[in-house]
Amino acid sequence: MRGFRDRAEVVELLAWIDRQAKPLDGETVPLARAVGRVLAQSVVATVAVPGFDRAAMDGYAVQAEETFGASPYNPLELALVGESLPGQPYSGHLMPGQAVRIMTGSPVPSGADAVIPVEQTEARTDRVRIHEPIAPGRHIGRRGEDISPGQEVLAVGRRLRPQDLGLLASIGVTEVNVVRRPRVAVLITGNELLPAGSRPQGHRIVDSNSPMLSALITRDGGEPIVGPILRDDRDTIRSALEQATADVLLICGGSSVGKEDYAPSLISELGRLAFHGLALRPASPTGAGLLGAKLVFLLPGNPVSCLCAYDLFASRAVRVLGGRSPELPYPTQEVTLASKIVSAVGRVDYVRLRLRGDQAEPIAVSGASQLSTTTLADAFLLVPRDLEGYAVGDRVTVYLYDLP
Repeated sequence: MRGFRDRAEVVELLAWIDRQAKPLDGETVPLARAVGRVLAQSVVATVAVPGFDRAAMDGYAVQAEETFGASPYNPLELALVGESLPGQPYSGHLMPGQAVRIMTGSPVPSGADAVIPVEQTEARTDRVRIHEPIAPGRHIGRRGEDISPGQEVLAVGRRLRPQDLGLLASIGVTEVNVVRRPRVAVLITGNELLPAGSRPQGHRIVDSNSPMLSALITRDGGEPIVGPILRDDRDTIRSALEQATADVLLICGGSSVGKEDYAPSLISELGRLAFHGLALRPASPTGAGLLGAKLVFLLPGNPVSCLCAYDLFASRAVRVLGGRSPELPYPTQEVTLASKIVSAVGRVDYVRLRLRGDQAEPIAVSGASQLSTTTLADAFLLVPRDLEGYAVGDRVTVYLYDLP
């Protein structure tokens, strides 16, 4: 057993991830399953929306010049010759002196150039009385005013929202080309572990990291692949690494410098261990490297350290591979510290906080095995490496665990 001789800076690992991780290739998926996915190819409209001139009001389609001079004291009458309903247009051509009853969204008849609202009229059996003049073009939605043929409606890199799917459906799109979801293998190691869902027994503890990591991977747009718990055996772990086919490998536990921490040396043997040991608390045993084209992250087994290491590093890689932003996927808020935070110059500190309105107080700055500190926390703060901490009353920007 030995300690870390040197610890890399957090920013160095972040820069390395940005150099290694690039968006994956695209795949075609049905529109109904595309929400939350990232466009790998821009979408260009081939049709106009709307595809015809349509009424923007309930009223009467008219030739505007036929209404000039109309007033409540001098109403003008037009012959009512038919109606236009959604999907059931008036088939004739509107002539001078005529009007067609029309509903919102219905096609504007040929020959009409305005729709006069029903409130400005008085209907008779076969005639309509006009009480106000209307200008040409009023209350008509023109063909293509929403979307025109040849228009790029959504660009590459767009993360699709529900309303985006509605827009794509409106132009006849049934499937889209999106960045493939990264496949992320979660390898949990430890002789002391019981599978998630078990009850603790004697000196054995339940694996809490795989459910947490699966949820985080899904949040980041990845596809988690969780295998069985691996014993702390060099050949067993080696075989799992050689057989993994995912885009990213997360090895949780056995990542430090202890007697049974085999993962770091195996990554060096089978591929390249680029980082091992960071100037970070908690999660200092974090590592990263490559197995062929696969990105590999060594995550500490302690739950808080695992959460910290995943969110700061592995999460960034998963999001970039899936075409998303590399930035932390948490909303931020500026708060005032109600208690001081002590840190050490030369390392980044991940501090859990409780919020009371605009006030924040640290829950703990240690206890990497106490996952409950993250469930009690409302937010976390990253103390930069060049600060000794913060004083009471300092204004800081925190990351909120609860997503909007």
